[in-house]
Amino acid sequence: MFFSSAEDLRGRVLPRLRAALDSGDRAVLGVAKPTRAALLAGLPPAGAAAVECVERDELYTAPGRTLATLYGRARTEHPRPVLVVGEPPLPVDDPMRLREWHRLDSVLTRALAGTRLRLLCLHDSRALPARVQHDVRRTHPVLVARGDEHGSPDYVEPADFSAPDLARLLPAPAGERRSLEIDPDLASLRTAVTELAEKAEVPPERLGDLVLAVNELAANAVEHGRGGGTVTLWRRPGWIVCDIADRGPGLRDPLSGYAPADPLGPRGYGLWITRQVCDFMEITADADGTLVRLHFRA
Repeated sequence: MFFSSAEDLRGRVLPRLRAALDSGDRAVLGVAKPTRAALLAGLPPAGAAAVECVERDELYTAPGRTLATLYGRARTEHPRPVLVVGEPPLPVDDPMRLREWHRLDSVLTRALAGTRLRLLCLHDSRALPARVQHDVRRTHPVLVARGDEHGSPDYVEPADFSAPDLARLLPAPAGERRSLEIDPDLASLRTAVTELAEKAEVPPERLGDLVLAVNELAANAVEHGRGGGTVTLWRRPGWIVCDIADRGPGLRDPLSGYAPADPLGPRGYGLWITRQVCDFMEITADADGTLVRLHFRA
């Protein structure tokens, strides 16, 4: 839903919040503070008290963690229906982060299918360029207008939305790079990655996340990437960046790790975890192999 004023916001969101509360559903707000204030002010005290408010930055910490939080909430509350009203961050000044938040939006309907969680994404049209609004319409199957809902004429399936990204070239690393070959002995590889990360002065609180993510992707490269590849690590202001490149088919799906996985199943759970321990994960591929780039805030 796009909104352009507090009145517009309340006119379209409050009827849905009231209906959820009247039905005994869980109602959750994960929006910016001005949006939250505008909505709660339109509810009676009892209604406002019944709405669960979470900080927007806690709900939208990173795409993989946001999906895991929503999926976990749906499972925890089941069979009680849940309405989550969120306000996704769309950093228009950072193409990588903007693209990855759009990618998350594109997969949510599929990833949350079968749950009793409904998600209403709010977007302040005054703050978003036309190109960003267009991608919002491409990643959401339903648009909320005043008084009704209708299918988005611009909507594309998640795989189609992300397919062009698979072939794009990622920017070359800047600054000092540290690399090592992927060792099929994953225990040895974890030790080597730890030593590499310590030389790069990776903060201790992110070290475990980095090693876990590299281990999962290296295991995938060993199994599917003709048994080899490289790990390259470097720093940029505020971030640790790590490339895992293989020399075979590897991962060819930019949506890898976005399908909720069964922790007892034999496949897929590691990539689900990888999406959660890093902040952003990009995937590109060509005839020579696959490159996965992990971004960690530092």
